[in-house]
Amino acid sequence: MDIRDALAPLSEYAMRVTEEPLVLTKNGKPWAAIISLKKNDWETVSLSANPDCINLLQESRKSLREEGGISTAEMRKRLGLKKKR
Repeated sequence: MDIRDALAPLSEYAMRVTEEPLVLTKNGKPWAAIISLKKNDWETVSLSANPDCINLLQESRKSLREEGGISTAEMRKRLGLKKKR
């Protein structure tokens, strides 16, 4: 929906949102979105939009692809944690 056409109260649009977000556009490009938090929590939504968190995840994924990773068992050993039963 073009942001210039969004003339109803915000609450009206929020009540319409179910599975898919309502994306508001400006000049044909995504500008903002209204999403349901029924399947997410505030922390998840906040972190998914945080540039520092996004960069950290991208760097971690790149490192995993290029250098590999370690098993859960090895991580537990390095941290001095007991084996899960």
